[in-house]
Amino acid sequence: MDTHLLVKMIHISSVAIAFVVFVVRALTLFIGTHNNQPNPKGRVALVAMQHLAFTVLTITGIILLSMNDFKVQPWFYAKIILFLVLLSSLIKIYKKDDTILLAQRRAGLVISAVAFIAIISLSMIKPIFG
Repeated sequence: MDTHLLVKMIHISSVAIAFVVFVVRALTLFIGTHNNQPNPKGRVALVAMQHLAFTVLTITGIILLSMNDFKVQPWFYAKIILFLVLLSSLIKIYKKDDTILLAQRRAGLVISAVAFIAIISLSMIKPIFG
């Protein structure tokens, strides 16, 4: 099997895992909340899976980038910015801080969901600017 294809398959698989964990973890903001905090059941496992998925995603992305000799399309930069938006909003959502209201956490969830969907859309559509 071609190395590029193998790395790409791992990259796409980690996106799928990240999306599933994103959805399951989002449910903790609606079911069993306690004092403006998400449901603590399964928190450690979900955090570990999310970190693993995003780490593999980042590493395989960098490998794919180097395999393409760092030649990227303009939409790639939007994808990177949206990935940073996704990460920063997830950090804010699940931060252990009682001063962050549940409504603020849910609003952050909407922002991160829009960013996640936009990243996937950009990757599938691959628009040509200019």
